[in-house]
Amino acid sequence: MSVPTQPGEPTSAERVRTVLAAATSLTVTTEAGAVEYAVLHDVGAGGRLLLSDAPGGGLHGELAATRRQQLPATLEFTDIAATAVRDRVRAKVTLGGWLIPAEPGGSGRLGFDIALAALRADGQVQAVGLDDLLLAAPDPLATREADLLTHLADRHPEAVAALARLIEPRFLVGVTRIQPVRLDRHGMVLRTERARGQWDVRLLFRTPLEQAAEAGARIHELVASARVCHRRHWPAARP
Repeated sequence: MSVPTQPGEPTSAERVRTVLAAATSLTVTTEAGAVEYAVLHDVGAGGRLLLSDAPGGGLHGELAATRRQQLPATLEFTDIAATAVRDRVRAKVTLGGWLIPAEPGGSGRLGFDIALAALRADGQVQAVGLDDLLLAAPDPLATREADLLTHLADRHPEAVAALARLIEPRFLVGVTRIQPVRLDRHGMVLRTERARGQWDVRLLFRTPLEQAAEAGARIHELVASARVCHRRHWPAARP
């Protein structure tokens, strides 16, 4: 079963679907070894993952050599923060299952039937049920998050400094740097960095957004509420 770790957090199944939707590459491991693929992929009906491999590619060759047209494989996706923060790897998704032909004629498409899924994030590994995975949807901001975060961090450091006012003062003791590290339908996560270690703080939107077009207005709402907050002012980051 997939449950939120705390109020305002996506479920583990939602995080897996979001990582899959946003990822531009993955590592495929078979008996022949591990290969990094920069390929298109999607989750199709019934939870089947669709991969693109060049006709005559290595995966097609391995699959053709099997008797049952099923190739045991492990797929790994790495979720990396778009902004320049410490420990940029936010999560890793591991899928176990079988590669199968998705289309006749070796057109380059391969199917992957998922047998198990696991999410490694925040120092924990969680198994994700296949039923939960099928019912979950990727975050509306999955494919826009990177652009929104880098724009905020690079073009509006004064807004990031203002957002720091929404953090309880006790979490700012010893902090030397603050950067946005995550953005989803529930809100934004700021990473507070100290000389040793870091701490992530989530700032919730008024209500979860339903579509990506709402993101700009919700971020402006957060910044506006921060600017009228009377907590200490955090200095804007210098380039």
